Amino acid sequence: MAGQSALVVSAHAADFVWRAGGAIALHAAKGDAVTIVCLSFGERGESAKLWKQPGMTLDRVKDARRKEAEAAAKALNAHDIEFFDLGDYPLVAGPEAKERLVDTMRRVQPSFLLSHSKADPYNGDHPYATQVTLECRSTAQAWGHKPGEKVLGAPQLYLFEPHQTEQCDWRPDTILDITDVWEQKWAAIQCMEGQEHLWSYYTNVAANRANQFRRNSGGQAGGRPAKYAEAFQSIFPRTVDGL
Repeated sequence: MAGQSALVVSAHAADFVWRAGGAIALHAAKGDAVTIVCLSFGERGESAKLWKQPGMTLDRVKDARRKEAEAAAKALNAHDIEFFDLGDYPLVAGPEAKERLVDTMRRVQPSFLLSHSKADPYNGDHPYATQVTLECRSTAQAWGHKPGEKVLGAPQLYLFEPHQTEQCDWRPDTILDITDVWEQKWAAIQCMEGQEHLWSYYTNVAANRANQFRRNSGGQAGGRPAKYAEAFQSIFPRTVDGL
């Protein structure tokens, strides 16, 4: 259904590209308004290539990662992108940041949310971002929080794919065909010059998930010929009228 809205909560400025760029572009193409929140720029722990340059400073790294994320969001036709600039490694969201995220949820009124896996021993910022998202989702639903505002409904939270799925207690139950918007995602991936080493990795992930899409959509008996896909794990029960 076109005309919906979605909210992506990304721990670092590049996460939304690798893990949900196809979903963003696909829903934007359907006429949905997708808002991206980057809790940090990933300036300390996700910008090694930049820090290896002589004379690099924190402000220059932040500026570079902001520009990359803005260019990527534009390539995906996202409706809006916000930067909370909370710092990373570790990412810490205080009361003001959480209040801001609650306000964003109520303003956007997302039909669904996207964020990280609930566990990641390699990167504590990722599950922390999801913990904050769940907490703010609950607050945004509370009628007694800023009475008179429109409360949030019950949007599904989809957890996008972590870098090492086996270690992150992440089991996908939803596979999205992003073949039609792959060129947009690839353009967004190439905006992330600070993490060029991940370009081929996430291209391979998308191709492998497409193989699973084909298998689960009918396989050799008539599966849809997806070439690229993204996978997600849903948190809440999905309400349906049939199977």
